[in-house]
Amino acid sequence: MPLQFNTVKLFAGSGSLELAEKISSSYGKELGEKTLSRFSDGEIQPFYNESVRGSDVFIIQSTNTPSDNLLELLLMIDAAKRASAHYITAVVPYFGYARQDRKDKPRVAIGAKMIANLITASGASRIMTMDLHAAQIQGFFDIPVDHLDASVIFVPYIKSLNLPNLTIASPDMGGSHRARTFAKYFNAEVVICDKQRKRANEVESMSIIGDVTGQDIVLIDDIVDTAGTLSKAASLIMENGATSVRAVCTHPVLSGEAYRTIENSALSELIVTDTITLKHKSDKIKVLSTAELFAHAIKNVNEHGSISNLFQINN
Repeated sequence: MPLQFNTVKLFAGSGSLELAEKISSSYGKELGEKTLSRFSDGEIQPFYNESVRGSDVFIIQSTNTPSDNLLELLLMIDAAKRASAHYITAVVPYFGYARQDRKDKPRVAIGAKMIANLITASGASRIMTMDLHAAQIQGFFDIPVDHLDASVIFVPYIKSLNLPNLTIASPDMGGSHRARTFAKYFNAEVVICDKQRKRANEVESMSIIGDVTGQDIVLIDDIVDTAGTLSKAASLIMENGATSVRAVCTHPVLSGEAYRTIENSALSELIVTDTITLKHKSDKIKVLSTAELFAHAIKNVNEHGSISNLFQINN
């Protein structure tokens, strides 16, 4: 007996509408209709303008700031559950609060675990995300997690640059595993920028482990927030004799003075994805779309297919 597939319905949170439209176009299905109303005090109330009963519902929303993005996602999940959706997948391209993944000092919250609990408790059957700050965050969920890898998007682009002396770099010790994974695709060497922080988002000092002389350096990271670390790393790399330096970061949080920092940095290019919509355009920032990858993943989930084949790198 052939497998029976439930009707797919795609809905967008207001924080990820642009990406959701691209995903729906790539999938070949229009976004479902939904309304977000607000009370006079700012309280939000999302509701669906069409039936979702018995459907496989995919709700697309990153949980970057403002916090209304997270709250809207939770309320949309709850609304779909109460409207008798068959299966609810939270498609969270950027999983915010992932940097709070451990208790690294006394009396702090483990924010990533708390958010995972909220998404599960609201009624999600599954979560789909990309490049978590730490892969072990998948274990914070008691529901299936599809953890997509942006390297399948970045690697072909880096190859297209035809850099003659490519070396992969990590902007800190914590990202060395990510950098080594990238380096394997190019059979390239890895250098590491060892940074010391005074406090969050503020780098006190930095040094390079490895030789960058005459090399075309590509820095690899999952998040670019204030861009302070990337800027310092790029300057240090060029001061040590590199030919060029660019950076690849999945999630363009880009808060505070980040855009100005990037424009004034030694970076020739910052390559990001559209998991978070850019607030401003910049000639230095190249955006690669994740829409096709998410569309394929949604199709495979609905049709009970494999997700692992989406990790294959295409030249």
